[in-house]
Amino acid sequence: MKYNLTDLRLFIAVAECQSLTHGAERVFLAPSSASHRIKILEGSLGTTLLQRKARGVQLTRAGEIFLRHARQVFAKLEQMHSDLAPYAEGIQGHVRLWANTHAIHSYLPNDLAAFLSQHPQISVNLEEQTSGDILAGVARGDAEIGIVAEHDDHQDVTLVPYREDRLVLITAQRHSLGGARTLSFADVLSEPFVMLHAGSAIHTFTMNMASSLGAHLNVRVQVKSFEAVCRMVAAGVGIGLVPREAVRLFGHQPLSLIEVKEDWAQRDLKICTNPRATPSPFAQALIDHLAVARLTPASTDRGTA
Repeated sequence: MKYNLTDLRLFIAVAECQSLTHGAERVFLAPSSASHRIKILEGSLGTTLLQRKARGVQLTRAGEIFLRHARQVFAKLEQMHSDLAPYAEGIQGHVRLWANTHAIHSYLPNDLAAFLSQHPQISVNLEEQTSGDILAGVARGDAEIGIVAEHDDHQDVTLVPYREDRLVLITAQRHSLGGARTLSFADVLSEPFVMLHAGSAIHTFTMNMASSLGAHLNVRVQVKSFEAVCRMVAAGVGIGLVPREAVRLFGHQPLSLIEVKEDWAQRDLKICTNPRATPSPFAQALIDHLAVARLTPASTDRGTA
């Protein structure tokens, strides 16, 4: 079956207006022509999309499904135009970069800003993924570069150092644990936690660490940024487990920082590439930039997550 964009645009307009007449007006068609096009569309599908009523139209179940897909078609077209627009503006190269929550909320914003200012002809498509998904995605070729928090080597990818960091506990200064210098994770399992949203890399990691100790964390609040974690913890909502860099960037709150005794708290970030694929010159330029960035101090500017 073939549908032209005019028919899809017409159907979306009619569905949103719940009126054949008003929908036709929106796409500059006569109501009779619009009605004819809809009937041809329904005939090609072999099902009814609209129920005609005395005052307008109503989508059938098939019509609801068709509307969802029609909207997705235009969303894909918009994404295509968005992806191609930089090339019309002089962009010569494109790099696909996947990074975990930690990197995106801490080091990458400043490092990418510096890279893009030096390479205005390159655009970067950045996606947030868990470290496990990044490793698999780079191995498959879905991403050219990944930023992960990994201790172990993986035969399918090459890992090189990017940034050193460590997970730390944070509490409100008035919290009963606020005076502690170091604690083991087991010491705080009964405390209510403020965490990043489910699905974020650090959320998955923290829950797995608790599970390995036979415990279930009391997650009181889930938020979307490390800055929000710091603010909630400072207000006394619960305690947090965050990268030290997040405290430096967003911890301008009354917080106490407590070292975690376990070795796993060391969460260094690494650059992940596929050893079986030669990176494009643009991807190699970004790899080189990120590898050198680890040798320079992180910016002291506070950003937003």
